[in-house]
Amino acid sequence: MEKFVMFGDTPLFYVDEGRGTAIVLLHGYLESSLVWDDFAANLKRTNRVVRLDLPGHGLSGEHGDIHTMEFLSDAVRHVLSLTNVSKCTLVGHSMGGYVALAFAKKYPELLNGFVLFHSTPNPDSEEKKALRSKEIELIQEDKLELIARTTAPNGFAQDSRKRFADFIEECVEMYSMNEKNGIIANLEGMKVREDMNEFVASTSIPHLFVFGMKDYYISREVAEGLVAKFPKAETLLLENSGHMGFVEEPKKSLEAIVAFAEKHA
Repeated sequence: MEKFVMFGDTPLFYVDEGRGTAIVLLHGYLESSLVWDDFAANLKRTNRVVRLDLPGHGLSGEHGDIHTMEFLSDAVRHVLSLTNVSKCTLVGHSMGGYVALAFAKKYPELLNGFVLFHSTPNPDSEEKKALRSKEIELIQEDKLELIARTTAPNGFAQDSRKRFADFIEECVEMYSMNEKNGIIANLEGMKVREDMNEFVASTSIPHLFVFGMKDYYISREVAEGLVAKFPKAETLLLENSGHMGFVEEPKKSLEAIVAFAEKHA
């Protein structure tokens, strides 16, 4: 079922499919719920799958000049209340992982567990904030497609980009269709997001880290450092993936997430 609902004055688009233990998929920066199409098609065979376009992305509207991760998590909470999901496993890809962490801190009673899928609890460094500010300037100059053509291939391991050329082109189109004000609001939100390392270290909510060993955005060293830092976390290291493991190594990713969700349901 596909549906539009209002979250205050912000329209939200979501998809609710399948039956069983609920798994909620949160896309990353520039993406939309469409990025999960193939993964969700397999996942819904065993689970109820809810996915939405986060505010400022895809078919969902924007709300003001900044979308904090807490605001985005409230949008997720709103969709869950409307779909009568009382408990779920939350899977956040990249920026979606930041939203999942904000949700876990604010609404722990609604979670069986959460998955950081190519995402970390680290805040933006000053260097990263500067890069986001530069990206905002480019978007204001109507260069979103240029950003999309750079970002999309960088999501994949360098040695697999030719194999996923068609999907990369689909991503370029998906990214380019976003409204620029919504994307800017999300960039501003990521710049000011909270350092969640202490929360991850102290939470009793089960959590799974999924990292790609060929990730352009999260280096192998950073990934392995986080695995060592958080021994309570369950982990999946995808040896042949960049930043898009649910596309590059879908079978391993699917099996790990289904097993994690069922274990902690």
